[in-house]
Amino acid sequence: MTTPPIAPSALDPLLAWRTRFPSVESVLHFASHTLGAMPAEAEAALIEYTSTWAGRGIRAWEERWMRVPGELANAIETLIQAEPGSISLHANVTMAQAVALSCLQFDPARNRVVCTAEDFPSVLYLYEGLERRGAEIVRIPARDGRRIEESDLLAAIDERTALVASSHVLFRSAQLLDLAPVVAKARAVGALSMIDAYQSVGIVDVDVRALAPDFLTGGSIKWLCGGPGTGYLYVSPRVHARLHPALTGWFGHESPFAFDSGPTRLHAGERRFWNGTPCIPAYCAAKPGITIAAEIGGEALREKSLRLTGRLLALADEYGLAVGSPREEAGRGGTVCLEVPNAEKVCARLLAEDVLLDFRPGVGIRLAPHHYTRDDEVDEVMRRVRRAVDAER
Repeated sequence: MTTPPIAPSALDPLLAWRTRFPSVESVLHFASHTLGAMPAEAEAALIEYTSTWAGRGIRAWEERWMRVPGELANAIETLIQAEPGSISLHANVTMAQAVALSCLQFDPARNRVVCTAEDFPSVLYLYEGLERRGAEIVRIPARDGRRIEESDLLAAIDERTALVASSHVLFRSAQLLDLAPVVAKARAVGALSMIDAYQSVGIVDVDVRALAPDFLTGGSIKWLCGGPGTGYLYVSPRVHARLHPALTGWFGHESPFAFDSGPTRLHAGERRFWNGTPCIPAYCAAKPGITIAAEIGGEALREKSLRLTGRLLALADEYGLAVGSPREEAGRGGTVCLEVPNAEKVCARLLAEDVLLDFRPGVGIRLAPHHYTRDDEVDEVMRRVRRAVDAER
């Protein structure tokens, strides 16, 4: 694989957004798969939040704060091409999925939850907990190289399946799964489908209307550069009205400020899947990064990601570094995994040099360029990786 020439910054239109991420100027930021860079507007938004709290007190709810969740949800809907009113906000993906799962009944004849062994541990723990509600968890094992085969998922789906839940991009290996046939088969047998898109939205062009899952979840920490505290749940209008979450709260009520003691009357729109009081400061911090991603658009984000990950792969080959993540464009997410010797020590050495990346057991070090990354930074980070590997041999 030949390394292409460096693209001049003037020919990279996405670098127009780089000035809104000043922190990337002092480091080599290749960790957006785990913690995206902070937009300058996030700091400003949190200062505004605290100023509003201090200056307006209880009046802040009506004057400003109650508009924040809707504004953030609208930005997410734009990014994933979702129907208006289809996004609800939660503290994290685990809670977002728990709300969706609370809608399900696990009857003996249809009680299977099909997932993969390479899904993120937090949601796997959540699925395990469903066994006490009568669910049978079917984990699809990985093949060599931690690869999940879509055909294995398809083979596990039948009339006994209540839900198919899978990552879109696997967190460890960055494998991008083709889930359209999986979603289609789930619907054909009468099962629901749920996609964990945490590692895809913001780096893969996701169109939920075309993909057509019943649920899709994601969050703010990684590619969307929103920091911790914001997860989201997409619920397809196709199933929205017939679902009744058991994990709910006063903001899921049609009239929360009526303080009705029950029985519950669920909101007909997106608040149907809300629960307790929304976490306004987290949403304030998350909104700038997500808005920027929506401004850029999924197609442009994906195009640049493929170009820069392709550059990383070419340089890895040039330097003789083993690659553990997928090479083919159709099957790779936004991260390149390098199976270098002494990977944990290599990672620590690079972090000490202000190279932001991470290490995961079984796949080595992980590097993730993003829309604010320059071509020359890709070249520089690979030179640093090669030197660190040589130093730790």
